[in-house]
Amino acid sequence: MSSQGKSKPILIFDGDCGFCTTTANWIEKRSLTPVEIQPYQWAKLADFGLTEKEAADKVQLVVDGKIFAGHHCMAKLFLIQPHVLLKFVGAVMVMPGVDPISAKVYEWVAANRHKLPGGTPACKMPKK
Repeated sequence: MSSQGKSKPILIFDGDCGFCTTTANWIEKRSLTPVEIQPYQWAKLADFGLTEKEAADKVQLVVDGKIFAGHHCMAKLFLIQPHVLLKFVGAVMVMPGVDPISAKVYEWVAANRHKLPGGTPACKMPKK
């Protein structure tokens, strides 16, 4: 808990994916707002109101009890930063007209994560 009574945001990601793990570690180290990272395979998903399918399908960010998934997760990561330019990027990502584009970009990255830097063949494996 911070001095304001708010808990640290928690990023829940696919720990079996090299690209996802590399990205989550990068976010944890470089975020100006402290973020805790948890692979969904180790997280107590029920504590967050998440199912394994939801966590496997999209990256999740829990901020003050609210859940942001997929591209909304990534936008929220920008919005919680203290830097005005980062906040602006996050706001633009979810603006009407841009939101569907952000969703498609996220879907493309998720579908091709095994081809991206840090990705591994395990990222290609179908989810149960």
